[in-house]
Amino acid sequence: MVRQGARQGGDAAVPGVASIGSPAKRFFGAALDLLLPRTCVSCDSLMSHVDAGMVCSLCWSRLPLLASPQCQRCGHPLSSDDCRWCELLPPFVRAVRSVCWMPADPASGIVHALKYDGWAAVAEEMAARMARVSWPRDVVEERAALVPIPLASARKRQRGYNQSALIAGALGRRWRIPVWEHAVVRIRDTQSQTRLTPEQRLNNVAGSFFTDGEAREKLRGAHVVLVDDVVTTAATLNTCAKVLYDAGARIISYVTFGRARASGDRL
Repeated sequence: MVRQGARQGGDAAVPGVASIGSPAKRFFGAALDLLLPRTCVSCDSLMSHVDAGMVCSLCWSRLPLLASPQCQRCGHPLSSDDCRWCELLPPFVRAVRSVCWMPADPASGIVHALKYDGWAAVAEEMAARMARVSWPRDVVEERAALVPIPLASARKRQRGYNQSALIAGALGRRWRIPVWEHAVVRIRDTQSQTRLTPEQRLNNVAGSFFTDGEAREKLRGAHVVLVDDVVTTAATLNTCAKVLYDAGARIISYVTFGRARASGDRL
């Protein structure tokens, strides 16, 4: 038998443990690991006692990170002097950053654990990596708030949470900026983007998002950062960004954990 952390926020609470002193906690934890060893939610391997999170240190060390040099604007690895990925972005998008390539293990396993297996606590660990990516100085100085991509209502009911909102909350605590979760609302459910072409993705999300009057007051003149787990063609992010821009946001940036490769990308 093995154990894993509680699906809604880390290891399950054990009665009486919170009041035990630190040395006793370590002893109890080591004994529990021996009797009921934990497994990584990404690779299912047994985790070491030094692994405090939901994902093992080996998986984190094997993330397929985006290579350098990268475009200063969109953060995409450059294979020539011209950046082809920037062509996907509207002119009011200042900068985009991602941690690693998708789909590729162990990144795919980590995202799958959060989105489909109910391991909500993985969002904290993903946000910790996202918080360390490098940004242009003006983005760091100007970013006023994080805005998570809203999830379709049916998917949110099924999962019990919006994974982008969880990531945004954890990232906001690290960056010490607020999260405006309802700055953009989804007014129309859409089909999964996974098997759609770039053109179909754009048509699929068109007209799906909206901002109300209260959100417009906060957005006026602000530089906000949209948050999502993965970016592929940027159709969803671009559609949300256009809604934010039309509502009064001065400029928008994007941050994601994963990014899909484009043709010709270096590993």
